[in-house]
Amino acid sequence: MTQVLLLGGTFDAHVLSNRLDAAGIACTYSFAGATQSRREQALPTRVGGFGGIVGLTHYLQAHKISHVIDATHPFAAQMSRHAIAACGALGIPLLSMERPPWQATAHDQWTHVADMEAAACTLRPHHHRVFLAIGRKQLPMFASLSASHHFLLRVVDQPDAPLLPAPHALIVERGPFQLDDELALIRTHAIDCIISKNAGGKDTYAKIKAARQLHLPVIMVNRPSLPQRMQCETPEEAMQWLRSQL
Repeated sequence: MTQVLLLGGTFDAHVLSNRLDAAGIACTYSFAGATQSRREQALPTRVGGFGGIVGLTHYLQAHKISHVIDATHPFAAQMSRHAIAACGALGIPLLSMERPPWQATAHDQWTHVADMEAAACTLRPHHHRVFLAIGRKQLPMFASLSASHHFLLRVVDQPDAPLLPAPHALIVERGPFQLDDELALIRTHAIDCIISKNAGGKDTYAKIKAARQLHLPVIMVNRPSLPQRMQCETPEEAMQWLRSQL
């Protein structure tokens, strides 16, 4: 019997969940719970962690999961590592659906860094007005920086006040974002540097295009490295993989 566990949270995961539901494939959609404003799902859902590799292993066994599709955010490395370990131990087929990372062009001014701590250390005093498009969980990394920086924060959920760097301006909004709007936002706030995760995809790429057009530097946080596993890039490819498995 086919029983799929979809580890989601991204827009592509939402698209895939609708396709799985339309195909009549038994599936549970799992949210990590980090994002409070979630899209409505047709599939049965669960919210929260599993309790590490051991907890995920028990869940897979208890719910007779036959296939796992990891469609979490490219920076949700811990969940992906747990899925790789648990599925490997049980011999359950695992597919990672991950959109390709953005690639710099000759007209981009990117500084690549390994993680958010390195991004905070890379900021220079002349970066007076910084656009932080990184999500609320990493904001504490910047809370202790010099007050010479003014931050424009854009997040999906309202962050806790103690986590916020000062001084700052806060925007609570979900993408997709359009190029003209990003250009206007950057100009209005007189942004002179952008810090971004290399999330890939189209929803938030407009800020990268805007930085290129305005000749602004971007501190680009590279994706965490993960063990080798079966991968695809789109919901269509994920459905093809699952049909081949069935």
